[in-house]
Amino acid sequence: MKRYLLASLVLATLGCGADRRFAARDPFSVDTDLRSVSVPCRKDPTEKDKAHVSCAPREYVSPIIWDGADNLVFRPFAELWALKPSREAMNVNSLDEVPDSSWFTNRTGPHALAPDELTRGACKPAQILDWQHAPDGSWLVDHGKTDGSSPGFRVTVNGKKYLLKADDDPPERPSAASVVGAAVYNATGFNTSCEQVVYVKRSVFKLKPGLMFKGNFDAPRPFDQTALDAILKKAAPKGDLLRFQASAWIDGKLLGPFRYAGTRKDDPNDIIPHEERRELRGGRILAAWIDHFDAREQNSMDAWIADGHGAPDASPGKVIHYYLDTSDALGSAWAWEEITRRLGYSYVFDWVDMGRDFVTLGLPLRPWDRVEKVQGQEMFTYFDVEHFVPSQWKNEYSNPSFSRMTERDAAWMARILSRFTREDVRAIAGMAAFTEPANTEYLGEVLEGRLEKILSRYLTRLSPLGDVHLEGGDNLCATDFALRRQVRDPASFRFEAAVGQTPVPVRLRDASVCLALPHVAADGGSPDGDPSRYIDVTVTDGVARGPLVAHLYDLGPARGFVLAGLDRPLP
Repeated sequence: MKRYLLASLVLATLGCGADRRFAARDPFSVDTDLRSVSVPCRKDPTEKDKAHVSCAPREYVSPIIWDGADNLVFRPFAELWALKPSREAMNVNSLDEVPDSSWFTNRTGPHALAPDELTRGACKPAQILDWQHAPDGSWLVDHGKTDGSSPGFRVTVNGKKYLLKADDDPPERPSAASVVGAAVYNATGFNTSCEQVVYVKRSVFKLKPGLMFKGNFDAPRPFDQTALDAILKKAAPKGDLLRFQASAWIDGKLLGPFRYAGTRKDDPNDIIPHEERRELRGGRILAAWIDHFDAREQNSMDAWIADGHGAPDASPGKVIHYYLDTSDALGSAWAWEEITRRLGYSYVFDWVDMGRDFVTLGLPLRPWDRVEKVQGQEMFTYFDVEHFVPSQWKNEYSNPSFSRMTERDAAWMARILSRFTREDVRAIAGMAAFTEPANTEYLGEVLEGRLEKILSRYLTRLSPLGDVHLEGGDNLCATDFALRRQVRDPASFRFEAAVGQTPVPVRLRDASVCLALPHVAADGGSPDGDPSRYIDVTVTDGVARGPLVAHLYDLGPARGFVLAGLDRPLP
């Protein structure tokens, strides 16, 4: 009864202002940033063509030191004095969802991804490497790695390019994290590269002469047989085979990383500040799940996809935004143990934690003071379930989009992540291709445990009802993702619904909730969008503190109802 009275109060409040009404139209489902646009051409000389003209946006170079300094020092201080108010994301449609865009695709829905789709990740069938049957000398090493800290090089196989990276210490974890992370990001809806773990013989490689390479802070050096042998020596062995992470080259003209704040000024489609995009804000929850603390602009990429089959930097075209490199996930370690223990709990340079330590003289125990490595699973360092608190997770340093995440952004991501079944999580863990089954088992348990904590936190404040739709014109149905994932005892769920202030019965089958809507308007007469046809429906589940409020138009018994919008009021 208390919940019903609360829901009635919410509805009464919503009904007080006409500006809360939704128009009688279909939800915005596809962002206009997927349309092709033209970019002014300019002279852009290359080593091979001094007279080259480019009709694509300019490449953005993101200095790693500047990005760290900006987000650790300058931006926090600037925002402190700017008094920038917190607000909800700008790219959300009337159903409280994110439309398909150049950033995000709604891949999950009422029908989950098939097992082979999930474990294939972003890889197209033609990109899957047949490493078991690769002939000697069939993988041409044609480019040295020009950035990043992981040792690697580029190969061309059957006309397709891949970046191959050997694992840093400990063996197997970085490549496993890259493949698992890419699969998770892809299944969730983000654009990612195709990532695979491959085991190959030394003899499969053929070195192209005259190559160069460099690291993040090194001068260019020759990439000769000695340099190649040094990388092959670092690769984890499995009998006479060597383990590598293979990243398929992204299509199009690469433009450098995207920023987590502002817009790309030379992309006419990019009009929503990135820190105001729900998918980038909600990405904080996804990063927390796999402990992707290195979620920063250097680990992203924009690509210009030109129309037709001409030059890759021709116009018209569009910019597609990618997440890259999750090799830090699943328990990465720094050279300094003191920082490794803090990863996921505090920024590398955290002004708030430093202030607290100054006031309290550092006496209270911090979460990182209590974490311990699991015996026999040291490769995962401190990646565990016991000490994980989803709402308190932090990445390496402040991320402008993550810092703007609201409860609604997090709940949206949690509804998506709830679609990963326990079987899905086990399949994802198996993609790590560990040589020891115990490592696969541990990873699956930790991923499942951390996911359960995320769902328990973010599906119990705002309503967890999603996939809201009409059946037969007169039945409003939805899926309760908290019930489906059993974040609470099923007996705790007690569903109540009302049209306006009139209770209506609820039918429950598994985690599907349906209710028959009584008609309040006749066929014909007033226009479809007339206020007299407008109704509010509220549904509570007895677990979440906030209700779901559905806004509909009654077009009469012959035509049924139209779902115009959804609200998930904060409790």
